[in-house]
Amino acid sequence: MMPSMDSGPSHPRPIQPRDHAVWNPVKMGKSTIYHSERLLVGVNALEPGQQHALHAHPGIDKVYLVVTGVGQFLLETDQFSMGPGEMLVAPADVPHGVKNDGEERLMVLTFLAPGPQLK
Repeated sequence: MMPSMDSGPSHPRPIQPRDHAVWNPVKMGKSTIYHSERLLVGVNALEPGQQHALHAHPGIDKVYLVVTGVGQFLLETDQFSMGPGEMLVAPADVPHGVKNDGEERLMVLTFLAPGPQLK
């Protein structure tokens, strides 16, 4: 995990999300690229067949942006197939999730605002 770049004296440098993907054969990999009280940017890495079950974030909006692969994205009772360059907004308190039902790896950037408290 990369240290937070929150409000440091220098401007953050360009980031390659692929360099931060954590591929785990057992469960979806997650890593945090940037975190502040205003924003969290992360990478979700799903091998074929893996999923992030339906869940919600109280008071936090979430954006999914597909970097590589194709997956099924759930938003309440709706389901969308999305590929590279496509994004989906999950407003605060709305259940959402993702499943890699394809044959390739699925890498997704996630943006959460305000940034949740990390444990």
